Amino acid sequence: MFYLAAYAFMNIGAFAVVSHLSGRGERYQSIDDLSGLAQTQPMTAAMLSIFLLSLIGVLLTGGFFGKFYVFKAALESHLVWLTVLGLLNSAVAAYYYLRLLVVMYMREPADAARDLEPLTPAFRLALFLPAVGTLFLGIFPSWVLDFAGKSATVVK
Repeated sequence: MFYLAAYAFMNIGAFAVVSHLSGRGERYQSIDDLSGLAQTQPMTAAMLSIFLLSLIGVLLTGGFFGKFYVFKAALESHLVWLTVLGLLNSAVAAYYYLRLLVVMYMREPADAARDLEPLTPAFRLALFLPAVGTLFLGIFPSWVLDFAGKSATVVK
């Protein structure tokens, strides 16, 4: 349940950013379209950074505890090979997520980033709520874990 909650927040937020970047025409997106996003739309870049760091599994994000408990469950089930495979997969994924952060913060703005429409208040809220949820799950995981534990006893 914790994994579901954490990854729901991260993915909703990340896909919201991508939908904003693609614009109304839903054009094809490339990594280069993120170039300089931190300069043209700092809030959008900051929110996407939170989601990407959580997908990597950085401490104080929901993704850290999501991965931690999945790997812990695999180890407790004596599935060491699966845990090692998951950790290797996480390392490869981290390379790609960190690459996006570098493109957003270290490159000059691309034409696509310059042409972005400003965020509407509703869209700002749509980015802010998943970011808060992602950080909340990383800082206060026990609240959701307690709920999940109580739910598991009711289902038994």
